[in-house]
Formats: sequence, structure tokens, C-alpha cells
Amino acid sequence: MDIFDTVYQGTPPWDIGRPQKAFVDLAAAGEVTGSVLDVGCGTGEHALFFAERGHGVLGIDTSSLAIRKAKEKAAARGLRVQFLVWNALDLAGLKRTFDTVIDSGFFHVLSDEDRPVFVKSLATVLAPGGNYFILCFNDQNPGEYPLPRRIAKREIRETFREGWFINYIRPAVFENAVQLEGHHAWLSSISRTGLG
Repeated sequence: MDIFDTVYQGTPPWDIGRPQKAFVDLAAAGEVTGSVLDVGCGTGEHALFFAERGHGVLGIDTSSLAIRKAKEKAAARGLRVQFLVWNALDLAGLKRTFDTVIDSGFFHVLSDEDRPVFVKSLATVLAPGGNYFILCFNDQNPGEYPLPRRIAKREIRETFREGWFINYIRPAVFENAVQLEGHHAWLSSISRTGLG
């Protein structure tokens, strides 16, 4: 059983029943284009949001319970979205490419060892010139908890050093059901250059 299946037996604090405002704003600005892959999609709010706006969307998560809930939401809302139980460290196995990859709270749970594995995996599914958007906890959050990790800008830059172009890393809010004001986050836009 996936560790997150236990969490999804209830409602995790990041599952706020709607998409994060940061992604709503990206959509309004026209930054999310074409086909969309949602890595670590949870119960599917972001995937469903972009499907509603006409994007072809695939949502993946290692939690079978989260994926089941996402499929139920899609059916209830009459939206066509594909959801799969899948490991984001093996995206090549999808045998597809996407124009946009979105990540709400996945990157900040990766270990140091898994980061380069994920970046290689991501390069297999993101079309050259495509964009990867990360919303992750940043290092301005207090606390001693091991997860989610507090990510420094430097770590994002180092992780996406070769074959990628960082368009921006800007302050954002990671909304949740626990803290009314949310958590400090980085919203990053990273393009695949196809080099490196």
C-alpha cells in the first residue's frame, strides 16, 4: 500500500476541494498551454480544472485511493480526464509527451537522490519548449517536520541546471486546510530546452 493511501483515507490538508490559486492565475495569464500532465495529482482538482478549460489532461499519482477519488470527481462533474496510478520517476513508461507539466506539492517530497531521477524522467515527457510549473514549500516556512521539505531557490536552480531554462521562481502561497493564510511557497516556471 502506498504511504499516501493512508493519508487519503481522510482529507489531507493540501486537498482543499479546489485548485490552488497559483494555478488558477497561471491559467488566467495563458501560461498553461496544450496537453497537460499533472504529476502527484492527488484527488485531481488541478487536472479537472484544466480539463474544464479544454486541455487534454492526464493525472498521475502513486496513491490508488487518491486516483479512485479523482476518477469519481471526474465522473460526477462529467469531465473527460485520464487518471493513472503511476510513479513520476518512470514517466518514460507513459510513452507520451505533453506541452505542460504541473506539480502542486510533488517536488518538495522528493529526496536528494530522487531529484535527478525525476528530472531525467520529466525530460522524457515534456516536449522541447514545453513548460513545467512547480508549486512547492519554500525555505521561509518555519518548522522541523521532515516533509514537506523547505526548498531554497538555489536548490531549484541546481536541480534544473542542464537542459532546462528557468523562466522565473517567484513567491506564492500554498493554500491548505490547516493554516488560513497558507504556507510560503515558490511558483516556478521551467522550460525544457532540449539541450544537455
